[in-house]
Amino acid sequence: MPLYEYRCQTCGEFEFWRSLSEYNKPMPCPDCSIEATKIISAPNINLNSGSFSAISRSQNSEPRLVKQQPQEPAKPRYQTTTKSHRPWMVSHAPSRF
Repeated sequence: MPLYEYRCQTCGEFEFWRSLSEYNKPMPCPDCSIEATKIISAPNINLNSGSFSAISRSQNSEPRLVKQQPQEPAKPRYQTTTKSHRPWMVSHAPSRF
């Protein structure tokens, strides 16, 4: 549920948690019950999460050099035992008569 900010003409500003389905419904002031207007403001973004602090720490230090070992090419999954010119015909080897 998002936190919305409202402004009452007599009491001032207040915040209220409402569901998204109640977005367009009027909001009465909790003190004087006069209908309040919605204030549109910038979202509150928390930049102190663990991933952000890890990124900022890594920017202050030297970059790491990652070396990968060369890998052998992968062997085919299915190999024929006979040397035929048609590898898709596994069970039908050409006759040599």
